Amino acid sequence: MIRQSSPFKLFKQKKQFDYWILTFAILFSLFGILMIFESSNVIAFKQFGDKYYFIKEQLKWFGLGLIGLIVTSFISYKRFYNWSFPLLILTIISLLMVFIPGVGIKTLGASRWLNIGFIKFQPSEMAKLVIIFYLSAWFSNKETSRLLPFLLLISLVVGLVVIQPDLGTAIILTFIAIILYFLSGAKIWHFLMLIPAILFSVLGLIITSVYRFRRFTTFLNPNSDPLGASYHIRQILISLGSGGFWGLGLGSSRQKYQYLPEASTDSIFAIVGEELGFIGSAVLIILIIFFLYRLFLIARKAQDRYGFLMASGIFAFFASQMLINLGAIVALFPLTGVPLPFISYGGSNLVVSLTVVGIILNISLNQNQKS
Repeated sequence: MIRQSSPFKLFKQKKQFDYWILTFAILFSLFGILMIFESSNVIAFKQFGDKYYFIKEQLKWFGLGLIGLIVTSFISYKRFYNWSFPLLILTIISLLMVFIPGVGIKTLGASRWLNIGFIKFQPSEMAKLVIIFYLSAWFSNKETSRLLPFLLLISLVVGLVVIQPDLGTAIILTFIAIILYFLSGAKIWHFLMLIPAILFSVLGLIITSVYRFRRFTTFLNPNSDPLGASYHIRQILISLGSGGFWGLGLGSSRQKYQYLPEASTDSIFAIVGEELGFIGSAVLIILIIFFLYRLFLIARKAQDRYGFLMASGIFAFFASQMLINLGAIVALFPLTGVPLPFISYGGSNLVVSLTVVGIILNISLNQNQKS
């Protein structure tokens, strides 16, 4: 049993946080703000007459994310056990509300955002976090015959994301759920059945959507339709290739002059490669791997099953997004619109990512306390 601590001891316990994770989260976010300015100042000036527009917006979200980080780092992660079901219901309602005219925001044919007055928020980003809360709470109790309820729940949440449409986020949600289901001690035959079913489902979604099918075919053959469907990936590869070994230098990107689509969001790593070269890109990837390793250590040392599952879900949360984004940039995967956590422009993802860091810090704090 963990002994109760006085408020004074609580501040002393801050020394037991995993400072590596905290440091990297802040450094990645600040580096992201720098690269967002580098990649967006041209289009920001053209669209808004202010080359600092996007970094001003990102700084606002960074401030909100820091508040989320601080608050969750001092809230015991065990409290989320009881909050997980209400948060799940709220998330499902939010995912439905994006389709309501006047509340949901439809942009370029996608209904992914909610307008809640002073901010615009993407409920699917919150869904990534809430699915970790709920499945960790559910799977922390040993139970038989939960495959069907698990499939029904995931089908509901992922299905609402798919019809927005947002296949990239749907894949991440599925990945997190499968990892947690596996770690809960599920039978091996469940995975022998689930993995092919998931692959066929993704393939079906690709085939039945003209837009997705074009992205998939250009992934298989990037030289097809160079001014159309394959334009994006070709510009990414040009950007990476232009950087060479040392890079063109900060501020010297040519692709940011509206040659590279989504330069400050999904494709921001291409600008990193162009301006900082192979060396800068390699250093960033090494730091990302070290960040993920620290998350792995916290999950391995968690003091209880719930903490282990939650930390593992957080590891899957970051690892899946980083792997899919970087893999798509170097043409190992099709482009899916998945952002690079902390670094890509996007308020919802940044706030949720920093909030998740606060939770993992609290798990690391609790596992270091004396029993």
